[in-house]
Amino acid sequence: MGVFKMPSLGADMEDGKLVEWLVEPGDTVKRGDVVAVVETQKGAIEIEIFEDGVVERIDAALGATLPVGAPLAVIRREGEPEAVAPADVREPEPAPVTKPAKPVATPPSVVTEAGEFPASPAARAQAAELGLDLSGLKGTGPAGAVVLADVERAGEGARKPAKQGLDFAAMRDAIAAAMTRSKQEIPHYYLDHDIDLQAAEDWRRARNADCAPADRILMGALLVKAAALAAVNVKGMNGQYRDRFEPSETVNAGMAVALRGGGLIAPAIMDAAGLSLDQLMEAMRDLVARSRAGRLKGSEMTEGTITISSLGETGVDGMTGVIYPPQVALVAFGTPRPVPRVVGAAVVPRTCVRVTLSADHRVSDGRRGAKFLKQIDTLLQRPEEL
Repeated sequence: MGVFKMPSLGADMEDGKLVEWLVEPGDTVKRGDVVAVVETQKGAIEIEIFEDGVVERIDAALGATLPVGAPLAVIRREGEPEAVAPADVREPEPAPVTKPAKPVATPPSVVTEAGEFPASPAARAQAAELGLDLSGLKGTGPAGAVVLADVERAGEGARKPAKQGLDFAAMRDAIAAAMTRSKQEIPHYYLDHDIDLQAAEDWRRARNADCAPADRILMGALLVKAAALAAVNVKGMNGQYRDRFEPSETVNAGMAVALRGGGLIAPAIMDAAGLSLDQLMEAMRDLVARSRAGRLKGSEMTEGTITISSLGETGVDGMTGVIYPPQVALVAFGTPRPVPRVVGAAVVPRTCVRVTLSADHRVSDGRRGAKFLKQIDTLLQRPEEL
């Protein structure tokens, strides 16, 4: 039997509140399936299972705030016999901080009171925020109950920024704790470089000329793709450091997203280097929308291998960032702006951007960091090849 535990959804997470179960005992699950929703300082995050099997038992009740590592459910692996009846099973050991609820026969994911339509608590809260009538929705949960995903589909296009669980003061405290840890434990070094973006900007404008607004590519997509490809080519920039450096085969690019009302979050776009520019642009739009709606997956919060931040049109030339542990590098792009540059024998206006690298000296050095920034520059001079 495997124990499914409360995952760590970031360096700044100590505990989470269980707000929805999407499975019940007897359900077959596969690695990567979303099985529950947990509320943290950064919103409601969908958590995935990490192994194949059958849900043998659910050990955590809705509404419980549990520390990282607390048992949530028991998963019976393929070929294992079913457990004995609950009456003959010793109760699980209590979690270090908060004792999880006793095993229950079925997950308390459905609320049914006299005269009320069956729905999970998270679904009720979201329906109330969107002004939706639960009785008019088709439920896909246990016994036909409406779950959060049903409300999400019904309210698509009418969603307001999620407020449930978002305590921005607590978020700032959590971010401060993670960044303090980063500066204390990671020996940072910094490099910056100015890149001529004129070729990339000219190509982008020509490419977007006949496109509908929804199909246009923003400069941010080119910057993310170039940084992701450079991370593939230059060792020591892409991976995580846990006791030792573990390089990653894919570039899961954490993208810094500013939340409405305050706060910052950096969920990852999986395999960013392997996506086309169109796919990357779509992924960026989707990630921003779900970040601000408080609907992210646990893997997006934990599997990032490098963070790429673009300040967009804020008017700031550059930023020196703090590495988000356990990653080993952060790339920050300033605001692209026209500046005088010498081209041949003439001084002409060119669109340029400053890029700053914050890197972990345990894994790389200034020479390798300089090679990385130069690789980004070279790639952006051939935008049609990105």
